[in-house]
Amino acid sequence: MLDLWNLTGDVLLSSGTVAYLGAFTVDYRLECQKQWQALCKEKHVPCSNDFSLSNTLGDPVKIRAWQIAGLPIDSFSIDNGIIVSNSRRWALMIDPQRQANKWIKNMEKANKLSVIKLSDTNYVRILENAIQFGTPVLLENIGEELDAFIEPILLKLTFKQQGVEYMRLGENIIEYSRDFKFYMTTRLRNPHYFPEVAVKVCLLNFMITPLGLQDQLLGIVAAKEKPELEEKKNKLIIESAANKKQLKEIEDKILEVLSKSEGNILEDETAIKVLSSSKELSEEISEKQEIASVTEMQIDATRMGYKPVAVHSATLFFCISDLANIEPMYQYSLIWFINLYIQSIANSKKSDDLKERIENIIEHFTVSIYNNVCRSLFEKDKLLFSLLLTIGIMKGEDKIDDEVWRFLLTGGVALDNPYLNPAPEWLTDKSWAEIVRASSLKNLHGLMDHVRENVSKWKMIYDSAKPQEEAFPDVWKTLVGLDRMIILRCLRPDKIIPATQDFITENMGRTYIEPPTFDLAGSYNDSNCCAPLIFVLSPGADPMAGLLKFADDLGMGGTSIQTISLGQGQGPIAAKMICQAIIDGTWVVLQNCHLATSWMPALEKICEEMIVPENTHEKFRLWLTSYPSEKFPVSILQNGIKMTNEPPKGVRANLLRSYLNDPVSDPAFFTSCQKQEMWQKLLFGLCFFHALVQERKNFGPLGWNIPYEFNESDLRISMRQIQMFLNEYEEIPFEALTYLTGECNYGGRVTDDKDRRLLLSLLSIVYNKDIEQEKYKLSPGDDYYIPPHGPYQSYIDYLRSLPITTHPGVFGLHENADITKDNQETNQLFSGVLLTLPRQVGGGGKSPQETVEDLARDILSKLPNDFNLEAVMKKYPVLYEESMNTVLRQELIRFNRWGSLFSLTLQKLKDAKMFVFMISTRSQALDNCKHFIINFFYKSCLRADSKYLKAAANDFLNPDGQLSDSNNI
Repeated sequence: MLDLWNLTGDVLLSSGTVAYLGAFTVDYRLECQKQWQALCKEKHVPCSNDFSLSNTLGDPVKIRAWQIAGLPIDSFSIDNGIIVSNSRRWALMIDPQRQANKWIKNMEKANKLSVIKLSDTNYVRILENAIQFGTPVLLENIGEELDAFIEPILLKLTFKQQGVEYMRLGENIIEYSRDFKFYMTTRLRNPHYFPEVAVKVCLLNFMITPLGLQDQLLGIVAAKEKPELEEKKNKLIIESAANKKQLKEIEDKILEVLSKSEGNILEDETAIKVLSSSKELSEEISEKQEIASVTEMQIDATRMGYKPVAVHSATLFFCISDLANIEPMYQYSLIWFINLYIQSIANSKKSDDLKERIENIIEHFTVSIYNNVCRSLFEKDKLLFSLLLTIGIMKGEDKIDDEVWRFLLTGGVALDNPYLNPAPEWLTDKSWAEIVRASSLKNLHGLMDHVRENVSKWKMIYDSAKPQEEAFPDVWKTLVGLDRMIILRCLRPDKIIPATQDFITENMGRTYIEPPTFDLAGSYNDSNCCAPLIFVLSPGADPMAGLLKFADDLGMGGTSIQTISLGQGQGPIAAKMICQAIIDGTWVVLQNCHLATSWMPALEKICEEMIVPENTHEKFRLWLTSYPSEKFPVSILQNGIKMTNEPPKGVRANLLRSYLNDPVSDPAFFTSCQKQEMWQKLLFGLCFFHALVQERKNFGPLGWNIPYEFNESDLRISMRQIQMFLNEYEEIPFEALTYLTGECNYGGRVTDDKDRRLLLSLLSIVYNKDIEQEKYKLSPGDDYYIPPHGPYQSYIDYLRSLPITTHPGVFGLHENADITKDNQETNQLFSGVLLTLPRQVGGGGKSPQETVEDLARDILSKLPNDFNLEAVMKKYPVLYEESMNTVLRQELIRFNRWGSLFSLTLQKLKDAKMFVFMISTRSQALDNCKHFIINFFYKSCLRADSKYLKAAANDFLNPDGQLSDSNNI
């Protein structure tokens, strides 16, 4: 009776959820439902305390069938399925991981599902036939705009003639079947649909949830490790679903018999027979269900032994899924992820001990993900990814406090600092303000007081060359992890990068701060004929020379590889090349895809429809090169193998790259010179010089007056020249080598005379007779020298022993030269991580909405009153003799205008806070609000250094300490 009493409110909440909440995340849905529940109780509308959509509108038999068809088991996905089946509008599913796509295809397979795309030439005919015959249609890969042709379908614009229902599609009038179903999916992660589109469809967020992914991954690892158990479980699931369906049918049959029976039911022989047979069947099914439930529990107990693998692996997926917020090219599909997962299960070390086996799978898969993702990241983002992995895994183990983590990234938010700086001569106001705010964190209480009372002790940390390795004073020496990094951020933010490397090494191992070098052969071995290989370009990177050499090594050179640079009119030519190469089994290289964005949809269609296993020669490969572009097709990025080919960070990584890549890695080339010892010394010296000139670019004007894009071709030609001169001359012609390398190969790029002088000075370190000495030093200190003559591997071993971080002295610079560079790298690291922050803040931290609201309220309370222009004009009238009075009047008018704009914008921001939150993820809300205000006032002539909201406010409230009080004028 209670359920029936609550039915009114439950149906009302369910209707609201189906109509309005499909597009939102699980957290926001629950928040809205709670608010609606409270509203219902306030208005005395009865509803359940534990309301859920599945309890109100869900059919357990139907839900089980959906899950067998591939719908994830979590409640969010089940609610999505219920919304799809109950909405009056056709569903448009935001489905970047293709979960909904897979579910719809399996669920409607028996009903003759038609799968179409708007790019298909015959999609109109397929739609017309499906509408007439009442079969389902799935429209895949739609963008942010829909074809006007399908509008009558979306709006269900039907009319009746002579009792038959019709629909007008374009110029055709076709019969409309009520059995017709229409589904739409998009691969876009964060699409923006205009209101006129959103009101015609049921927008549905089908992003995968952690629980749904964990169940999938658990099923995969159990199937691989215990195939007989997983097979038995799947069989039980199907049997259980069939039994429940049968029980439902029995219940319906009994109700039908009872409703049709007339008079005394005990005298109705047919009804008694039906009831008695139904009872027997029901008891039989119930017994089967009980046996099946016990067996299923036993199987689940064994499966759950592998749950740590599934939980850990799901964490890794969500670490990489938000990388696309940093660069549009960082896209990774769930299918790609699962394939790597299966490979790790197969290739990891076997063990009979379950705990050891789980550790082996986890370790192998984590390294595999790191290596595969790293090869597609730019150098600036490799450490960022390592940090995200480390934090993600530690969060999964409940070792990270969200409030501490967010403070490390942002430094906290406050408008002013009431506490006086105890050491303004060396401690900046910004650093002191961060120390004050850090003192409110759980493990850092009392930090502000300790710094104030022990200024000299903390100055020693500030002055240290390696503060990240120093022990902090007194009680603070026991700090570890993020708490220690926060203090370092406050005092010496330029050393956050090495501190981050130490943090990653302590928690994950050294492997995760040593990204793998560029390996074209490895990427090729991981590819297949249907997966494009994509070079993501950066300034100065040209992979073509290496690719052509690689093609020659595999016997695919000459006519077996065709290249074309895309641009106007080149698309159709490229398409013909691909069509022929698919048949012949040759390679096609499409260069500069970013210059042909209009042809990219055609390339996507070719990849999806023509480059399929049954039509494609196994030797065929499609190679693509492109700068980062938002127009590059997501499906190609997700299914392809991405590589970056930019110079690595640091002298060590740069030298390793030179030695591990062609031509130095080729044994024939390495041992080809007659004067072996001298050849290898000069070769090492040249590679060191190449690393120096590339790395100096990171120091800005201190490195080079003008930044130059030195690349691999400069190094390659210089190597060949050393080899040629050593073979042809008795004595080494250092002057000739210096001229060719310093003035022609590298110097040809240099336009500034001081830079040319510097280049020749750096080259003279290597190209001189002293290089013949044993262990000739290339820089001050004992780290960098020419290794003794030996086999190729001895050089690699020496390079791996070098420090990861390069001291500025190696480049001939002062030890403080890298402060600006390191600060920029720290800001870049934190800004990148902030883009990938999770959708909500746990622990004791404020939500981004609260942060923005508090900041806006704080600024509003401090805004000064407008200047009284009439009073000012009386006191300082505009006269010919007093020209400055005119300037004063103009400045005050502008100042009043800015004040009004500030006040109006902040007020609107407070009003729009919830709206921003609704249309965006929580982490984006804060950034959107900040950028809105910053850009607004920056364009309104605020000083150019107003990079942050609080700084912009301070600039306005106290511009250089002048005009702060209208009463003083």
